[in-house]
Amino acid sequence: MASGAAAYDPLATGGSGRRAGAKLVIYGLLLLFAFYFLIPLIVVVLNSFRSLPDITQNGVLGLPRSLSFENWGMAWSGICIGGTCEGISPYFKNSFKMVIPATIISTIVGALNGYLLSKWRFRGSEVLFGIITLGVFMPGQMVLLPWAITLGYLGLTNTTAGLVLVHVVQGTSFTTLFCRNYYVNIPDDLIKAARIDGAGFWRIFWRIVLPLSPPILIVTVIWQFTGIWNEFLYAVVFSSGSQQPITAALIALSTGSTGVRYYNVESAAVLMAALPPLLVYLFGGKYFMRGLTQGAIK
Repeated sequence: MASGAAAYDPLATGGSGRRAGAKLVIYGLLLLFAFYFLIPLIVVVLNSFRSLPDITQNGVLGLPRSLSFENWGMAWSGICIGGTCEGISPYFKNSFKMVIPATIISTIVGALNGYLLSKWRFRGSEVLFGIITLGVFMPGQMVLLPWAITLGYLGLTNTTAGLVLVHVVQGTSFTTLFCRNYYVNIPDDLIKAARIDGAGFWRIFWRIVLPLSPPILIVTVIWQFTGIWNEFLYAVVFSSGSQQPITAALIALSTGSTGVRYYNVESAAVLMAALPPLLVYLFGGKYFMRGLTQGAIK
């Protein structure tokens, strides 16, 4: 009897019931917030498969009465943007021409800066690190005029190369910050031992530091790729016409001079423009979080 009484505890049963109810409430609220957050994306996806008469007659909020895949082909190679009717494909290519070299160069420069400022310190290195990282906190609007003067002086106005230069310099602040804080965790004794063995600056970097760098390099690549691809301010100010990247082209598409808003084609274009950074996060998201939280030496 005593053991049976001890085995049955109504308070414990009630506590587990309350915990289950609390979990249901929490999960329900999370699902509600997730649905609320995803409403704009759902609307864009649905409109990309709707016909224009369906949208104009029934509004942008609605289910497609029939699926139309022509919107995607029209957005890619048929819609008129900035006086040309080649779709978003040329601007899509412009973005890749800008993003790939800018990401690679800024990551390499950030890794070298982080290595230099963390393991080869010199008088004033901390001050230099602080000056470099000022770019992390400086609004982009503050550098528009200096960049306009610089690009004009170099003859890089309205060119993809000019945008690459801008993003390399602006992104170096972030990559230097990430890499320097990561390389600080590498034991100084490891670097000193290599120097005693006769290794120099570059040999230590290639043989010791770089093999320990994949986690943080993945972070910088994902950060730079998505940030540069989605950047809008520099794309609009420093490029025009056929030299614009995809973000600027989407604005030109939505403000066309024809007076007709092709909501279905615009929705398809937006989704195609969002695919590259989305795929990068889908395939590299776990490595991004791992690199942010993992030290150089476990």
